[in-house]
Amino acid sequence: MKKLITILLLAILAQPVFAQTKLLPKFVRKMFFEKDTTKKGSFVILPVISSAPETGLEAGGSALYSFYTDTLSKNTRVSNIFAYATITTKGQSRLNLSSSYWSPHNNYHFTGAIGYINFPFDFYGVGNNTIKADADRLGQKRVRVNFTGEKRIGSNIYIGLVAGGLDFRFRDQEGTGIFTTDPTIEGKHGGTTLYLGPSFVFDSRNNNTYTTKGTMLTSHFDFMHGVGGNNNLTGGFLNVEFTQFFALSKRFVLGFDIQSQNWTGNQSPFYLLPALGSDEMMRGYYNGRFRDRNLIAGQTELRYRMTERFGIVGFLGTGEVFNKEFSINQLKPNYGGGLRYFFDVQKGLSIRIDYGVGEKRPGESRQSGVYVGLGEAF
Repeated sequence: MKKLITILLLAILAQPVFAQTKLLPKFVRKMFFEKDTTKKGSFVILPVISSAPETGLEAGGSALYSFYTDTLSKNTRVSNIFAYATITTKGQSRLNLSSSYWSPHNNYHFTGAIGYINFPFDFYGVGNNTIKADADRLGQKRVRVNFTGEKRIGSNIYIGLVAGGLDFRFRDQEGTGIFTTDPTIEGKHGGTTLYLGPSFVFDSRNNNTYTTKGTMLTSHFDFMHGVGGNNNLTGGFLNVEFTQFFALSKRFVLGFDIQSQNWTGNQSPFYLLPALGSDEMMRGYYNGRFRDRNLIAGQTELRYRMTERFGIVGFLGTGEVFNKEFSINQLKPNYGGGLRYFFDVQKGLSIRIDYGVGEKRPGESRQSGVYVGLGEAF
């Protein structure tokens, strides 16, 4: 997995020195080191640099603007606008713009996202026991648009709609790997898919950026239908996620997170199947190394807030993908730890660095990954 380097992390780790000598520019000190007890909006920029053989040098950055729609209310949650863009020396690129909007008093919650990827990835086949030797590098172009709108109908209860569209295009760069030779793999040419469906949310968290107590249950079912050359595709995607937080003390928080994803329909296009591994769940696994019609995964995370600026976490989890029957013997391990730097103490916004470890399959090195991002994993 790529090694991500965030340049400002060096400045963050050396905060006391920079804060006293004021060697950093004023706008950098304001974004990362100054404490603002008001409810004004805040803006942060993170440059990103990475490298890998298939991409060469990748450079770009991300930006996060966080704000309150009602500065007088004590309960209105933090809204945000997030943007991410990178380009590589080999002409690949990733672009994303997303937003989460909480209306005053949290009566409505809207999210929206649009993203474009022109980036290679390794395809290993379908199933819970793919092998590293089958890795087949594919070129990928993907456009994704997503929107959700939810209205509060009772204490902590929201109902709403999910809508969006996906367009996938693939190119087998070698033409001799498992992607081409395995006749059971469906959806090799990609295609365009639209979806629409209902959502249900129960949310009693005390904070949506750094939760210390409360429960959240999110669920949505997407009715999916192909368009254009993909018109014969019909199916559905069910996602259910449950999280629970306990404040063990002033500094310790224990969190639990369980997620289930299920694809329904007569067809099984590989690019729509649930995939194990991300920077939020089953950290340490390459996203898409294991994929199938059903996924179940869970994790627990112990968070320790050393100071108002710094925290550490340890996490432990397990999960698997499967076609029809779940098997407890097929569950894969997941564990690791990380650091947190809270650049906006009042809003509970942080930069996180995690190192996740997965299973060691016969004849392969143990799977692992480093993740740098904004906000908690869940």
